[in-house]
Amino acid sequence: MAQMPAMVSSENGRKGMHAAMELLCRGGSALDAVELACRITEDDPADHSVGYSGLPNVLGQVELDASIMDGRTLRSGAVAALYGYGNPITLARKVMEELPHVLLVGRGAERFAAEMGMMPADQRTEESLHRWRERFAQHGLVAGSSDNLRKLANTLTRPIVLRDLGEPSAAGTSANQRDDTRGTVNFLALDQQGDLASAVSTSGVAWKYPGRVGDSPIIGAGNYCDNRYGAVACTGIGELAIRASTARSVILYLKAGMSLREAGFEALRDLGHLMEWSYVDMNFVAMTPACEHVGFTTKTGRSYLYMTAEMDAPQLTPRIVPE
Repeated sequence: MAQMPAMVSSENGRKGMHAAMELLCRGGSALDAVELACRITEDDPADHSVGYSGLPNVLGQVELDASIMDGRTLRSGAVAALYGYGNPITLARKVMEELPHVLLVGRGAERFAAEMGMMPADQRTEESLHRWRERFAQHGLVAGSSDNLRKLANTLTRPIVLRDLGEPSAAGTSANQRDDTRGTVNFLALDQQGDLASAVSTSGVAWKYPGRVGDSPIIGAGNYCDNRYGAVACTGIGELAIRASTARSVILYLKAGMSLREAGFEALRDLGHLMEWSYVDMNFVAMTPACEHVGFTTKTGRSYLYMTAEMDAPQLTPRIVPE
């Protein structure tokens, strides 16, 4: 008997999820579905947390990270600090399928992209560069005017704290809007064959030090998928998920016999030991082979998307916070 296809994603995955669910309903694989969903988000200039029009690093360069994982075989592929090419999720899958490696970074990833026939593509847009220059101006600086990148990255990556809920900040956003300066997109899929797959793609923390890599391309930190237990993917401050091995930890807690809710809360407790700053946050989504799904967060008011073949559109669902 065929499994009912299902998908889970971060809140910005709506466009990708629609197309991917159509593929799953036609009998497509979970692996194809998560790659397709990520590509659509990566190509969307309105999403500044991933791919084309992603927010730049401190030098005004857009560096991309991505990973993909097959829950049936545990095969994985990832790229990090990719510059001058788009669709890192597709390149990550090529790493998985064409090389004896899991992760390629920087110039090696760019060389491999060229070998795979991908065309160079500037991921910057006028809007993303305008926001880069604006961020410098908020601190009384001119973009590109300083060589002290360490100091700049420490200054610029720290969020401007909002004074009151809903009140505009210096960056022109309000507290109930999604913070795309630390955003990521992720997708978990379950196909008709009962296979799971997961994919994560990001342009990383905005205004970051060049070469910074977060959890998104790190298998076990920001992404993990195993048909026997479930799939997990993270968003937020990736350094925390790297230190706590968050995605893999959730899977191990499930393997130890915890319920999905218990496993997620235990992973949140692990992260709680690392939350040195009040403005830091972490989020992750998880789905089991039985199609149970939960979104977890360290901050209130966060949501995620869920969709099955029986639904006309993805449903926005609240994430849960530690009890």
